Amino acid sequence: MPHNNARHETEHLYADPPRAEAGRRLSDAILRLRRSEQLQAERAVRASGLSSVDLTALRFVVQGHRDGHDLGPRDLIRMLDTSSANVTNIVERLVVRGFLTRVQHPTDRRALHLVPTPEAIDAVDDAFGAHHAAVVSVIDRLPAADAEAAARVIADIADALEVLEKV
Repeated sequence: MPHNNARHETEHLYADPPRAEAGRRLSDAILRLRRSEQLQAERAVRASGLSSVDLTALRFVVQGHRDGHDLGPRDLIRMLDTSSANVTNIVERLVVRGFLTRVQHPTDRRALHLVPTPEAIDAVDDAFGAHHAAVVSVIDRLPAADAEAAARVIADIADALEVLEKV
């Protein structure tokens, strides 16, 4: 029973439900989306064969590379909100697995850049590609007015949640 309770924990609101039936359906859909996102994150970790933190670090480095930003260990410390020792271990594991190479900074001999290998890029794409393609597929089928309404609702919810982060 406890396993079953934990499995369905994300189905519950810890506030009064929305007053209108349409609002309750929207709330249920948001909770279902959240569950689906969590399951996809777990699937991505399994598909990659990496730990969650290693996959997150690798995703950051790959995205930085795609955006033309060279990331180093200090960037990962901030992005992962962890210690230098943890990042050192993460980077070492990713280097040993053939996902990252360390490259000397061209002007600062003390600094290193982390460069994803083609295998790393493939691993990140394999881990997240189907998930993101499924989301885009649904969005692309929406009439423009529905997409605009959904965008407003999601942005408003995100704004409300970000305010809580500042409290």
